[in-house]
Amino acid sequence: MGEPAGTMSESVPQSFEQKLGRIDEIVKQLESNSVPLDKAVELFQEGKRLSAECEALLKNAQATLDKAMEDTAK
Repeated sequence: MGEPAGTMSESVPQSFEQKLGRIDEIVKQLESNSVPLDKAVELFQEGKRLSAECEALLKNAQATLDKAMEDTAK
């Protein structure tokens, strides 16, 4: 809806594990040296965005665990 078929948004990774898997795919593509420069830049940007999202998810999980530990210590 609204975006043409074949865009990145049709298979946007949602879970932490999916995001991490996509980052791994991006690294492999970039390391293959077979990606044109413009595509490599797009992949790099996607990887940076996914990395930031993963970091936020990890921080949120850590905060949740810290709170749970505080609650059980009371």
